Amino acid sequence: MSVHTGEQRGQDLWLRRYVLAGEPRPATLVCLPHAGGAPTFFRPWAEELAGSLDVVSVCYPGRQDRFGEPCVTSMPVLAEEVAAALLPLTDRPLALFGHSMGAALGYEVARLLRRAHGRDVAHLFVSGMVPPHLVPPGRRHLEGDEALLADILEQGGTDAALLAHEEFRAFLLPAIRGDYRLMETYEFSGPDRALAAPVTVYYGRQDKDVSAAAAGEWARHTSGPTEVVDFPGGHFYLQDVLGALTADVARRVPASGHGSRPAALSPR
Repeated sequence: MSVHTGEQRGQDLWLRRYVLAGEPRPATLVCLPHAGGAPTFFRPWAEELAGSLDVVSVCYPGRQDRFGEPCVTSMPVLAEEVAAALLPLTDRPLALFGHSMGAALGYEVARLLRRAHGRDVAHLFVSGMVPPHLVPPGRRHLEGDEALLADILEQGGTDAALLAHEEFRAFLLPAIRGDYRLMETYEFSGPDRALAAPVTVYYGRQDKDVSAAAAGEWARHTSGPTEVVDFPGGHFYLQDVLGALTADVARRVPASGHGSRPAALSPR
């Protein structure tokens, strides 16, 4: 009979690895999905980066095999849960990549790891998201299904294709609504320069919600260097520039330190 520690159970619950680790990788890249998103969104990333980084995706409650769990609609609660699951991975360089909601969550997780656990992430990658102090409040999570659908469909992405099928909507909308509530009630409070890690900001040039000026404001949140990189495309630009984007991420992640072989995680 196998016995799992609380640490292992937390990893199995929150983290997914789609390419099983062979030789130990020099660093880990943790990917945090967008609102309504699932960890499988980053499966192609794991395949692209298999030779250079150990890629782990976060699975939020309320989707995939966690469908029966209630969504977490509080940013502090979600950040605390994810940070606890990632803590065992901080024995070697750990970088975070978050897209849209995942970018705001990645920042809060990095800040929590530093403040509460004394662990600095090696690099924070934020994509398709304004910095925390510019996140606007909203009420769309209180509106009807059609308002949510319209917003998701306007942004595009793989979720939009699934939402075009009526049978999938009932499964996807609760998670989308929960994530919208999380972001639209998110209130940033904290000191400037809360991080020391380098921050790279990615955005699509046609993304109406993220301007070059707003992207540059991420520099306010770290004492480390900040660089802004733009790509052609809208909010989900990253689907069309996978190779170029993952290559850019890989070259920025510190390769020092080798740590131990990562524990096996369920691909699910």
